[in-house]
Amino acid sequence: MTDHTMKKNLISIPHSIWPADDIRRMEREAADSLGLTLYELMQRAGEAAFHATRSAWPDARQWLVLCGHGNNGGDGYVLARLAKAVGITVTLLTQESDKPLPEEASLAREAWLNAGGVIHASDILWPEGVDVIIDALLGTGLKQAPRAPVSRLIERANAHPAPVMAIDIPSGLLAQTGTTPGAVINASHTVTFVALKPGLLTGKARDVVGCLHVDALGLEAWLAGQAVPVQRFDASLLAHWLTPRRATSHKGDHGRLVIIGGDRGTAGAVRMTSEAALRAGAGLVRVLTRSENIAPLLTARPELMVHELTSQSLDDSLEWADVVVIGPGLGQQEWGKKALQKVENFRKPMLWDADALNLLAISPDKRHNRVITPHPGEAARLLGCAVAEIENDRLDSAQRLVKRYGGVVVLKGAGTVVAAEPHGLGIVDAGNAGMASGGMGDVLSGIIGALLGQKFTPYDAACAGCVAHGAAADVLAARFGTRGMLATDLFSTLQRIVNPDVIDVYHDESSHTAP
Repeated sequence: MTDHTMKKNLISIPHSIWPADDIRRMEREAADSLGLTLYELMQRAGEAAFHATRSAWPDARQWLVLCGHGNNGGDGYVLARLAKAVGITVTLLTQESDKPLPEEASLAREAWLNAGGVIHASDILWPEGVDVIIDALLGTGLKQAPRAPVSRLIERANAHPAPVMAIDIPSGLLAQTGTTPGAVINASHTVTFVALKPGLLTGKARDVVGCLHVDALGLEAWLAGQAVPVQRFDASLLAHWLTPRRATSHKGDHGRLVIIGGDRGTAGAVRMTSEAALRAGAGLVRVLTRSENIAPLLTARPELMVHELTSQSLDDSLEWADVVVIGPGLGQQEWGKKALQKVENFRKPMLWDADALNLLAISPDKRHNRVITPHPGEAARLLGCAVAEIENDRLDSAQRLVKRYGGVVVLKGAGTVVAAEPHGLGIVDAGNAGMASGGMGDVLSGIIGALLGQKFTPYDAACAGCVAHGAAADVLAARFGTRGMLATDLFSTLQRIVNPDVIDVYHDESSHTAP
């Protein structure tokens, strides 16, 4: 049996995310306001998981359901009963406990038994011919690594050839942070309920979630009235941000951007940043760099203005510019340090990346007109901690960076986090593993810098820039795959991405059939 739906399903995926610890409270409040019981919500969840599984694998006739000792297991009992009712062969295993089941899960278990279902111990031999495995072991309340014997069930499921449908969240993935402190289910599909949780979109989520589905269980209207604490940003929002330009606009309307960097041996970084800025719509781009870089940069991209970085050229450029981007290839020697010392006093929007961040870690300051774009290693230096601490809670790390350094923080990675004071917090749901290559951050800096020059707020420039960056890479990945993607390859798709109003006449060569 082949899984034909491995691509992430963005249909009906909401743009709102709630902290994992809020979900149980929200369920109770929503149920009370709508006159529902929590057991009725559990039945809806089990039914949603059942239909998602049937849709993903319509020919699967033998299901193995792994139930834990909590409400996640209760969802599994509901699913198992519905599957049995339509003639599917269901083998249900559960991990028994001395503790009583929650009331709703107990009712679901009783309904399964009353329907003629059988509950097997977790250590039985698994039947031959299992077509799909249902993971209903551990829910969103998990705070630590799964313990045996649940961890052994997770490992057995991962080693089995059948695909896995995870109910609410892959067991072992922490719902708030996306970390995996121990064994974790490697799901082909995940169906989550009520609302998105951060851990489904950042951290290690992309390794284990598979195709993501969201079912609000009929609570959509109630959720619409709640304040959204975290936002999900994806390519569907580009048309909202990147509206068509006025027909009479001119280059001065779209920002004068100065980019500073490219010490000896690192001209490529500032070259990528500057072309990315042009491709993202900057009106004028001036580059200040080493004198030996001028001819190569102008030869490669004659639309740039390129000058040697001197005290006078920097003063003139800071007066001329609407936006400054500093850091790509800057180095940490005296040449780069002196430039950064002058840029610190720039009062208009600016972006610091790469070596500018390493120098900032040495001499911290707080500024509200600045976007910083650290990867986890740079973030760890900025906060004086280990990289593991950054990755253990990416949302919290981004907020800590904002508190210490001000402005807008873009914490890069799979599920990039964008944070700003007082309430800006979002996760970027775009991009792919092909972006794990040198120079991608330089391209991102140019895109965000260009949007700052086009009068985007720093927060919107960061969010839209990250989405455009990831979406450009996603177009490439869909056509060629992720391995071997180069940062400069994005230039071929970026212009298309930042013009979402243009009718798409692009045809993927792979869709053509050979004569």
